[in-house]
Amino acid sequence: MARFVTIGYGDQAGYDRTDPTVRDAAHAHDVRLSRDGAAMGVAGRPVQVRNHDAAEVTTEDGPFMSSTLPVAGFGIIEAATLAEAVDLVSGTPCAVAHGVVEVWPLQESP
Repeated sequence: MARFVTIGYGDQAGYDRTDPTVRDAAHAHDVRLSRDGAAMGVAGRPVQVRNHDAAEVTTEDGPFMSSTLPVAGFGIIEAATLAEAVDLVSGTPCAVAHGVVEVWPLQESP
């Protein structure tokens, strides 16, 4: 099985305009993913870390990347293929509630 990093983007307005039945099904889908071993969580406030040339650690509050939608959450899932990973996240709240989910294949370090 391969591992994939997932990043969910979405906002409250998109969530609110999604049919409650669809939202409930998406949350139930997340519960199943979690029960099956996915590591998932809501995104907190990020901090950027730099240590150029291993000389001095500096930090800066806030994200480095930006998006039209805020980051809502992250996950690590296992799937046999990218297509299977896409299928797994297609029923999550960000995917169904007018947001988007990125799926990044994770190349593990030796």
